[in-house]
Amino acid sequence: MLAKTTNLFNARLSELLGQIYPDVDKDILSGQIIDAFWPEEHHRRRRARSPSNNLWSERDAVLITYGNSIIDGSHKPLDLLEHFLTEHMSGIISGVHILPFFPFSSDDGFAVTDYRAVNPSLGDWSDIRRIASRFHLMSDLVLNHVSSQSHWFNDYRLGKPPYDRFFYEAQPKQDLSDVVRPRTTPLLQKIETKQGEKHVWCTFSHDQIDLDFTNPEVLLEMLRIIRMHIDQGVRILRLDAVAFIWKEPGTTCIHLPQTHAIVQLLRLLCDYAVETVVLLTETNVPSLENLSYFGNRNEAHAVYNFPLPPLIVHAVQSGTARYLHKWQSTMPPAQMGCAYLNFTASHDGIGMRPAEGLLPPEEKAQMIDTVRAAGGLVSMRALKDGKEEPYELNCSLFDALRRTFKGEDAHHFDRFFCSQTIVMSLEGIPAFYIHALLATPSDHDAVERRGMNRAINRHRWDYPALQEKLADPESDQSRVIKELSRRLRIRGKQPGFHPNATQFTLRLDERLFGIWRQSLDRNQSIFAIHNVSDETVPVSASAINLIEGDTWIDLLNGEEIVAAGPEIAFAPYQCRWISNRA
Repeated sequence: MLAKTTNLFNARLSELLGQIYPDVDKDILSGQIIDAFWPEEHHRRRRARSPSNNLWSERDAVLITYGNSIIDGSHKPLDLLEHFLTEHMSGIISGVHILPFFPFSSDDGFAVTDYRAVNPSLGDWSDIRRIASRFHLMSDLVLNHVSSQSHWFNDYRLGKPPYDRFFYEAQPKQDLSDVVRPRTTPLLQKIETKQGEKHVWCTFSHDQIDLDFTNPEVLLEMLRIIRMHIDQGVRILRLDAVAFIWKEPGTTCIHLPQTHAIVQLLRLLCDYAVETVVLLTETNVPSLENLSYFGNRNEAHAVYNFPLPPLIVHAVQSGTARYLHKWQSTMPPAQMGCAYLNFTASHDGIGMRPAEGLLPPEEKAQMIDTVRAAGGLVSMRALKDGKEEPYELNCSLFDALRRTFKGEDAHHFDRFFCSQTIVMSLEGIPAFYIHALLATPSDHDAVERRGMNRAINRHRWDYPALQEKLADPESDQSRVIKELSRRLRIRGKQPGFHPNATQFTLRLDERLFGIWRQSLDRNQSIFAIHNVSDETVPVSASAINLIEGDTWIDLLNGEEIVAAGPEIAFAPYQCRWISNRA
């Protein structure tokens, strides 16, 4: 049997290498890959882990944070983070995504200078391992590019092997007009090297130099890094900007077949790893392109549900769930062994590319105007015709939801809770950015100080000041974390909210966004209905097909709902989880 499974692995690995590197000796490269990912045989399973839905449960939720989102000037930030997680998040979240915690030169960690070290200003590997021992740890594999200040790039400029072939070079005269750009900066950067003048590829910034995955040595080095991170406790690998890793001038240079084949290769290795390792692809692109990274159950275990942030924000700002409902009605359930990662806020802004084709231009324009009126900013991206369009909205989510298309009102907190409750209700795993969980306001001083729009939502809390806020029941921070924690605790007890539980989108008044969830054992039904408007909306029990004879309870407030009873009233921005079991 071992020989059979080994042959299956070898055959699949050889097939993938034939797609990625057709001119390379596959037998030699296969051996190098095995040595890179499994330097010790005990790291390798005898059989592949079969796709299943037992990698996660309704108890799972993820916190997204920087290693230094909480500071005090005297303790290591990772120590403070661990204290915050232990004191406030135990039993509420199961996983923590610590955004790049490596030494870096720019982009708050995404211009990595050393993948094998922890930024000493945060702590060290022992701190990372300690957090990983208590929570499922997600780490960033920034595999598209490295810092221009890294020793890799320095050795490239000096012509030192193996790094002399680690970076993607191109010529300005090549046809690069179809290349999809997430930024407005020039794609190529002219540099001087020991071999003369070169033009290196820079998808994101001139401090982030793209790696050349057409060179198998780049892939091998990334596999060694992955193995080291797994050994340090990482169990969720976030493949940052993975869509851009393969370049071919004359094409869009995004989502190319070799890119998908590399993701499939990583999935193959993870399926044979002794450790349970989950792959999460970060592809901030339109919905269908994003879904392609599930592959045929052979690529990512999980993908970000990128259309959610703009669609949910639009719904609660506009007072209509029309576009959110229309999109959700067309979304396929995740395949066996796969899941969506649902969120509304992140360290980046509210991405507008995923809203392409989902929100009409006039709706997007109103949304942008509303966020700007709330103090938000807009980051642009370059189009191939030289024009620009909004790429993302930069604002703290709590501030972005202060206003609706009509202006400010008295429903700010309820509107915010509604947005987060939708995330908890949907098929998939909910994720919460620390600054949404803490109702952090937009940090305009950081924008001015650091000269970047995204700094507006990357505040660093002084821990004593934060603790004082959390101890004050009237503070925004205390009110938000208390209520969101309460709802997450309730959610974690409901098998109907398993990330792969059945989901059906309900047809209701357009001011309501409703879904029906059913547990995998079919014993629990939950009608999760959210009023996204500032109006009271009545709903008859028959409209949501409550079965008479069953006892129905609103899990969020304990109210009994009678199937043949009077209309159910939804107050402005009220959410109800109507279930046949408490």
